[in-house]
Parts: sequence; structure tokens; C-alpha cells
Amino acid sequence: MQTLRSYFIAGLLIWAPLAITVWVLNLIIGTMDQSLSLLPDEWHPRALLGRQIPGLGVILTLLVILVTGVLARNFIGERLVRAWEGLLQRIPVVRSIYSSVKQVSDTLLTGSGQAFRKVLLVQYPRQGVWTIAFQTGTPADEVGERIMVDMVSVYVPTTPNPTSGFFLMMPRDQVIELSMGVDEALKYVVSMGVLAPPARDLAVGGPGVIGSAPQVEPGGN
Repeated sequence: MQTLRSYFIAGLLIWAPLAITVWVLNLIIGTMDQSLSLLPDEWHPRALLGRQIPGLGVILTLLVILVTGVLARNFIGERLVRAWEGLLQRIPVVRSIYSSVKQVSDTLLTGSGQAFRKVLLVQYPRQGVWTIAFQTGTPADEVGERIMVDMVSVYVPTTPNPTSGFFLMMPRDQVIELSMGVDEALKYVVSMGVLAPPARDLAVGGPGVIGSAPQVEPGGN
């Protein structure tokens, strides 16, 4: 029974990642294929070729995004984008949602943004317990004026779903910057610490340290 169990686990370790990968890709492709509904009925592959072609919606989605980017880069396109955003800003509920999503996307997708560029080591949810976090920026001016402490904004992801987590504002001297990349840190979080990044030779207190974490006395909170 022990031998059969080891064989079963070995097979599961091979098929489980493959099955999950196929499932995720199928979900993404199926969602993007919904863009074909924007085409007139006579332009659908089923009407033209007599059958549905999986993945054609992916090509259409990427093409629409690319063309939109090209048009938005010229003078007329920029004016149209500003007019469209101005229209959305006049709709009460849509205004709040669109503004928040746009600010986040601009921060994450533009090369000048600093969000999620640094992997941090922070003490959370209490001193003496460490976890991985990502620096997302600095607190609002009002927060800094009220606290009068040099703070950084961090995002602490949950495991194994890093899309949910906690937003924290922590003193800069209580945050340690790590040299691992964001992709490595995400794998580390999703795998619940199983897939650790490769070891690196770092001098104590050398580059990568934003601040020195406070020393915790034995038995302290």
C-alpha cells in the first residue's frame, strides 16, 4: 500500500499542475472568445466557415487592444480619450469606480510607477512573525502630516490567493527590502513557502535594506 501510495502521489504531482494550467488557459481563452459577440452575425466564424474556431476571440481581443493603443497615441486619439473620460466623470457611480480602477491600472502598468516593484519583509500580524509584502508607494500627504513618521505603503498578500490581502502603512525603518524579484516572491507566497527563491549572498545591512527591523525581546509582544 505504501508503494501504491507513492506511485499515486508521483502521478498526481505530474498531472495536477498540467490540469490546472489547462483549466486556467481554457478559462482565459473562453472569456476572451466572448469578444466575438461584438461582431455582426454574418461575420462570425460559424457563419463564414461553418464551425467555431477556439482562440479566435483571443486574436480579436489583442487586435482591438493594439489598435486602441495606436489610436490613443496620436493627437486626435488623445482628445477622444479625454472626452470619453470626461463623460465618465459626470456619471455619479461610474465616476468613483472608473477613477479608482484607472489610478490603480496607471500605477501598475506604466513603467514609471513604483508599485509592486519592491519585495519587502515585514512583521505581520505581530512582532516576531515575518511575512512577504510588496511596496505600493507612500501614504497620502494628510496621513504623513498626522503621523509625522516616515511611512511606506505595503500590500500583504494572502496564501494561496495573492489577489486578496491587506493594505498597511508601516514605518520605513521597520521594513526590510529583499533582493528577490516580484515573480519569485509571488511563487513563494502561492506555494505557501514551498518554492523558496534561490539563495543569494547578501552582506548584513547591505543593499536591499530599507530599514532595520526593531529587535524583539524574548517574551515581548
